Amino acid sequence: MFLNAKALEKLRIIINGDNTPDYRSGSQLVTFFNALGSTDNYSQGFPSRWVFTDEKLNTINGTPEMDKCIRNTFAVVNYVGRINELDSLITDFNQYLAFDKWSVVRDNDIITFKRLDKVVVDSEKRNHPETKEDEFLKQTFNVNVDSMGLDSNLNDIIKLRLKEIEICIANGASQASIILIGSVLEGMLLDMALKYPQQFNQAASAPKDKESGKVRKFQDWTLSNFIDIASEVGLLKQDVKKFSHVVRDFRNYIHPYEQMCTQFFPDKQTALICFQVLKAAISEIGSFRKSQQERQHQ
Repeated sequence: MFLNAKALEKLRIIINGDNTPDYRSGSQLVTFFNALGSTDNYSQGFPSRWVFTDEKLNTINGTPEMDKCIRNTFAVVNYVGRINELDSLITDFNQYLAFDKWSVVRDNDIITFKRLDKVVVDSEKRNHPETKEDEFLKQTFNVNVDSMGLDSNLNDIIKLRLKEIEICIANGASQASIILIGSVLEGMLLDMALKYPQQFNQAASAPKDKESGKVRKFQDWTLSNFIDIASEVGLLKQDVKKFSHVVRDFRNYIHPYEQMCTQFFPDKQTALICFQVLKAAISEIGSFRKSQQERQHQ
């Protein structure tokens, strides 16, 4: 199988697994590609993991080893207890692979390939089954601000704003609560970007300046950018990403003319959904940070 440049880039991101439970160290990458016929040794002077993986993928591109590489990347046995996460990764990868008229298919514990007769670019709505609002509201999340490892000053501000959000919702100030929720979400994601600048800047969907082609500075990113890339690097799951964009839409009503044009006035139910999104984001970022700390101590 021969992959286009964007599909190769996406495959490299998944294989390297930066900031995910599937992170591969330099020595693990050597083992991974040696299983595909390489004969490398991990030693001093080993190149950047990104450079190494890119070189290996370009070498096997268009050979039977590429098929085996993809199967090994999505090996079901490595995702026991996390099958939904595996399916999400496959769906995401297929968006790029579609331009080569191929699709990865998981048939229970077997990874196969499906040849497409044309380029099929599915919408995100089709690719990811929707989580209904009532189902999302019933979920319980571990809301521990300290678990995110934010800047200490920001951590205190977030805790104060969470209390204000609860007061606003309890007293019918839905619009105010949503604006606060949006500000907290953006603050948390910006702090994560500052902690993991390489991963955020190297994400495929990182916003770039049209003239220079360089990734914009974080201060020039929108909340939409932060949400999409946080999902791409593994900080937010698909359902939280989807509802986070709902928060972003409502947060924009901080501008009266925006609200005047839509004539939409959020109620308590809308505020509760947005607050649930924030709780979910806090929980997922906390879990992500914990996995990173555990890996550092291994």
